[in-house]
Amino acid sequence: MPPVRLWRGTTQQVCGLWPLSQSAEAPMIGAPLGAMIGGSGMVCGDHITWFKQGLITSPSALVLGLNGYGKSSLVRRVMTYHAYSGTHTMVLGDIKPDYVDLVRALGGQVIEIGRDGEGINPLDAGNVGDAAARLRAAGLDQAAADVLYQAHERRKTMLFSLIQISRGSAPTNLEELVVDEALRVMDIDSSRGQATLGDLLGIIRNAPASVMEVAMARGSRSRYQERTEDLEIALMALLRGRMGSIFSAPTTTPMRIDRSVVFDVSALEQANKDLQAAVLLSTWSYGFATIALSQSLADAGLLARRSYNLVMDELWRILGTSSGMVDRINSLTRLNRTVGCGQMMITHSLTDFTALASERDRAQARTFAEKANMLYLGAISDREIDALRGVKAFNDEEIATLMSWNASAAWDRWAKAPGPLPGLGKMMLKTSGAPGLAFQVRFAPDEEVLSDTSRRWGVNRGRVR
Repeated sequence: MPPVRLWRGTTQQVCGLWPLSQSAEAPMIGAPLGAMIGGSGMVCGDHITWFKQGLITSPSALVLGLNGYGKSSLVRRVMTYHAYSGTHTMVLGDIKPDYVDLVRALGGQVIEIGRDGEGINPLDAGNVGDAAARLRAAGLDQAAADVLYQAHERRKTMLFSLIQISRGSAPTNLEELVVDEALRVMDIDSSRGQATLGDLLGIIRNAPASVMEVAMARGSRSRYQERTEDLEIALMALLRGRMGSIFSAPTTTPMRIDRSVVFDVSALEQANKDLQAAVLLSTWSYGFATIALSQSLADAGLLARRSYNLVMDELWRILGTSSGMVDRINSLTRLNRTVGCGQMMITHSLTDFTALASERDRAQARTFAEKANMLYLGAISDREIDALRGVKAFNDEEIATLMSWNASAAWDRWAKAPGPLPGLGKMMLKTSGAPGLAFQVRFAPDEEVLSDTSRRWGVNRGRVR
């Protein structure tokens, strides 16, 4: 039977025809990604739907491919399907931006960072105090204690990460002890409202007895000041240095949990790479904390259960900033199943993982790809082949297909315009050592408007039809 023409419509219009009369070679489960290349039917699939159906063991995906071939377009397609199926997408840091227009079109929340004085308070744990009070009122004292403990640990991790990015070295054991105790003192005194980095610095300078004790000051104020001086400098750098305009904010714009959200950090596109990495890590941490809090309330029956998908783009910007940053990212992302959210990481190349300074960091970073149960692969370069085969089994035909997509567009002398790039919109879905499913993403008109990420150039990339 010859392939039938491809049409697209709403479920109300074509409900009697879907999935049409032509059988598909892949399971019709999940986001409709595109027409199968070299086969018949549509390729459907996303990490959350396949996880719920038991096809993969973790709701995690990695999107990998060269620039300009459709990575962000594929992510937008999955986001649109998730909106239709009731899953909210949280884009925790959009630096180009690639997803702002779509989230706004979906009725979601756009939080701008770095524009008109909008910043991030790294100590803002969201509505954790209100959540703990609701849990206690419901007689769930242990759940309330767990929520407060998790918020405390996440704020510590965030602060240690910012210090590490700012000065290029991790906090010492003593500095970690001092920050930990200072946060506890600050939490006991809740009269000041939302705590800030300035409040934390003030507590450390005031030298409460419990903080002096963990600093091993031996009762000497001068010894205490000497031992905490480097920590004070690190916190001052976050408040007044190149990062001060962002991290001195008294509060972060509250993140909604009842709709899709994107943190628009495009105002920092030309900023120092350390500042970009610090902001991205902060928005990731804040997003994870907010979602974890909502799921804790849902566990207690105090809030409706919601499903979330976290989009973590520009992974390479953070990985190379400082040794040990892989640990920080891993601590944020390793609990996606227990927190109840899926995640999509997007990067250009697996060499982003192998180019790190230390072997320990390289080994840990490779696990991001190994733990991703779903790989979306676009056009690749030849240096990617060995790295891919170190993650999953690829046969020669699959590698040849991915390599063939990395080619320049041919010039159409009759139309006096370039044709489409050979690999434009072409992706391969891979979940195991079995052959991957290659497909072609094609846009509906509304999708095309929202997917022009090169509009400032005014270029004709060639439309895939």
